[in-house]
Amino acid sequence: MYQLKHLPYFAAEENFVSLLKERARYQPSKTAYTFLSSGKTEESSLTYQQLDRRARELGSILYSLGLQGERALLMYTPGLDFVIAFFACLYAGVIAVPVYPPKRNQSFHRLQAIIKDCDAKEILTTSTILSNLQQGLVDHPELHSFKFLATDDHLKQFNQSYNLPEIGITEKNLAFLQYTSGSTGNPKGVMVTHENLLVNCEGMDRVWQHTSDSVMVTWLPTFHDMGLIYGVLEPLYKGIPCYMMAPAYFIQSPFRWLQAISHYKGTHSAAPNFAYDLCTRKITPEQKATLDLSSWKMTLNGAEPVRADVLEHFAKAFESCGFNPTAMSPGYGLAEATLVVSAVHKEDTPQVYRFQAEALQKNKVVRADQNDDNAVTLVGCGKTEIDTKVLIVNPNTLTPCAADEVGEIWVSGKTVTQGYWQREAETAKTFQAKLANGEGTFLRTGDLGFLKDGELFVTGRLKDVLIIRGRNHYPQDIELTVEQSHPALRPGYGAAFTVETEEKERLIIVQEVERTHLRKINIKEVKEAICKAVARDHGLQVYDIVLIRTATIPKTSSGKIQRSRCKEQFLSNNSDCLPVVKSRKACLAQVSSN
Repeated sequence: MYQLKHLPYFAAEENFVSLLKERARYQPSKTAYTFLSSGKTEESSLTYQQLDRRARELGSILYSLGLQGERALLMYTPGLDFVIAFFACLYAGVIAVPVYPPKRNQSFHRLQAIIKDCDAKEILTTSTILSNLQQGLVDHPELHSFKFLATDDHLKQFNQSYNLPEIGITEKNLAFLQYTSGSTGNPKGVMVTHENLLVNCEGMDRVWQHTSDSVMVTWLPTFHDMGLIYGVLEPLYKGIPCYMMAPAYFIQSPFRWLQAISHYKGTHSAAPNFAYDLCTRKITPEQKATLDLSSWKMTLNGAEPVRADVLEHFAKAFESCGFNPTAMSPGYGLAEATLVVSAVHKEDTPQVYRFQAEALQKNKVVRADQNDDNAVTLVGCGKTEIDTKVLIVNPNTLTPCAADEVGEIWVSGKTVTQGYWQREAETAKTFQAKLANGEGTFLRTGDLGFLKDGELFVTGRLKDVLIIRGRNHYPQDIELTVEQSHPALRPGYGAAFTVETEEKERLIIVQEVERTHLRKINIKEVKEAICKAVARDHGLQVYDIVLIRTATIPKTSSGKIQRSRCKEQFLSNNSDCLPVVKSRKACLAQVSSN
C-alpha cells in the first residue's frame, strides 16, 4: 500500500483508480491539469472532480464496448483529452497504449507494428485527428476495418447512462504498455503495472521532495514514459497542479517553457539534455530580463546523455533570472524500469568528474589530471532511493565488475516492469538475467557505466560502442566533437558508427547541417574540420562523412538518434544527402594513418 500525501487523512492506495477517486472525493474543486495553448494561454483545465466524472463517462463506454482486458491505442496530440482517455482506460480495466498520431507524409510502419504486436482492439483519438488520419489511410487498406473512437465526440455517439461497475483492480494489474523507441529494432511493449507506477512515483517524491506548494510545468510528450509518468501521474500522486504545453510549442520557442515556470511559479519540471542547451542558445537577453526562475526547485535532466557543459552553460545563462544550479537533477532510467532508476537528490549538486579517455577505452575507470587534454568529463546520475538494486556486470562473463571497471548496468527491484508484451524469449533474455553464480533475477539495461561512491555514471550504450583497433569509443563523444567542429553543423543531430571494409572497422559520420547554412555551406571545408577534430580528440581516421539536410536524421519516437538506422541507410545509400558529390579524398588527406 502507498500513502497518499497532502490529504486531510491517511489513506493507503494500491492503484491509480482509487487514488483519483480519493482526490475527487476530498479535493473536488482543486485544479489538477491546465493545458496552455501556444505555451502561454490557458486553453482548458480539469479539477479532480471533473477528471473523475469524465473518466468515468468514457470508461463506461469502453466497458460497454467489451474492451475490459483488451488493448486500446491512445492517439492524441498533447492536451487534456489524452489525460481523460488514459484514466478512462484505467477505470474500465482497458490496457492503454499511448502512441503519437503519424505526421503528414509519415510512414505508418511504427503504428502498424504496434497494432500488430499488442493486438489492439480500438484506437481512441479526437475527431480532428481521426479526420486527418482517415485521409492517410487511403494507402493502407489493412487498417480500414480498424475501430476508431473520437472521445471528444462520444456524447453524440452514445446515448446511454454512464454506469461503470466497480472493477477489481490490484497493484499487480497492468496499467499500460509503454512501447520502446525502437532504436535497435521493432518497438516492444513494456508491461507497466500499478505497483510499478506507485513505487516509481514514491521514489521520485522522496528524491525531489514535492510539497503541497509544488507546481509542475511540463512540455514533454505524453506518449513517452517521462512525459506520462513524471509529467502527468506524479502530479496526481502528490495532488499538485500541473501546467502542460505541447512539445512543438517548446521547440518553436524555448522561452515559452521558462516563461510558464516564471508565470506560474513552477517548482518542478523535466526535460532531455538537448532542451537545456536549446534554451541557452535561443533565449535572448531581452527575454531573460522578464524571467523570474527563483521558484524553480528541481528540474530533471534525463532521457539522453547528460553533458557537463550544458549544465554549466544553462546555470550561467539563467543565473541572473534567479535559477539555482542545485535545482538541476541529472538522472538515469528506462521504460523497462518504469522510469527512474537513479537521480541526483534535490538538495545535492550534480557531481562532475574527469576521467582518462584511454582508460575508459579499456573499460577502466581512472581519474584524470587537470592537465589531461584528452580527458572525458562525465556527470553523475545520482543514487537510487527506492527498493532498487543497481549492479555493474561484465556482459561477457556475467560477473560483477570491480569498482574501477566499466560494465553493463543491471537493475532489480519493484520498479522493474513485468517484461515485454507477448515476447517470452526477449523477456527472459532482458528481464530474467542471472549472474554466473546463479544469483538473480536482474534487468539487463544494455547501458554501460560504473558506480563511484554509490553514484551511477553512465558511459554509453552497449550496442552502440564502437570497437576500433581493439579499443572502445563511445559514439556520443565523437558526435559531440563533430558538432562542435564547425558552425554549419546542427548540435545534437549527428551519428557516429562503423562499417566493416577490407576486414577493418571504419568510422562513418552522418551529420545534419543547420538550416541557415544549407545554401552557403562549403562542403570541403566542413568535412576537413570534422576530420581534423576527430583525429585530434580521438586519434581516429574518418572513413566517410555524409552531410544531410536539416530534420532528416533518423530518430526514435522519444528523440534519440537511431544510429543503427543511420547505418542501414548509409549501407543502402538511402540518406537524404546534400546535392553535392561526396568525396573521401578531401577528408582523408587531412589526417595521417593511425
